[in-house]
Amino acid sequence: MTVFNIDEEDNLNRMRRGDLYYAFTPKLVAARKRCRQAVTRLNAAEDPTRREMAEFWRQITNDDRPLPPPAATEDEEDNVLHEYPWIEAPIRIDYGTNIKVGSNVFINFNCTILDTCQVTIGSRTLIGPNVSFFSGTHPLDPELRNGTNGPELGGTITVGEDCWIAGNVTILPGITIGAGSTVGAGSVVTKDVPPYHVVAGNPAKIIRKLERNPNGKQ
Repeated sequence: MTVFNIDEEDNLNRMRRGDLYYAFTPKLVAARKRCRQAVTRLNAAEDPTRREMAEFWRQITNDDRPLPPPAATEDEEDNVLHEYPWIEAPIRIDYGTNIKVGSNVFINFNCTILDTCQVTIGSRTLIGPNVSFFSGTHPLDPELRNGTNGPELGGTITVGEDCWIAGNVTILPGITIGAGSTVGAGSVVTKDVPPYHVVAGNPAKIIRKLERNPNGKQ
């Protein structure tokens, strides 16, 4: 059986579930091309307005909901468009349709999101430069892996609300980072992070627990 003789819809569902699937079928190649073209438009934009940024994100994620009506000022626009992330280009994204982002999220430059499976980023989370979300992976068996003819797989990534993912962090498939947590610069996250913890290192390890303070101090 070649990759072109499989049920494309079943293959897509297998990808989203994290099961073995084939990435180089016509449907998935076309989906990545669509996203790449949308990402290229964002990356090529020079000093986009907040509304333009939101429109680019809507195209990347293939969101057919219209944007809210324009506000009177640019500052008010930021409040109106809070559901759309603030993005510093360039970024790289695989599909775009498997990304869910909360409100008031900031994504710094050179972010890579391989959204083979769903990647969720909670509200008010800050993403540093050069952060990579790798929800896709490959079989370890080289015969099964088989280059572009072999199957791939993945796992969902969930980042809770109010997190800070510092620069040069890599997050691997199947990881959940709890609300309010911080991941130190240069970390590789290979295990789940509990809520309100600081982790750092390769692999990332718990540095300390954050005590919640109603006055905002830690």
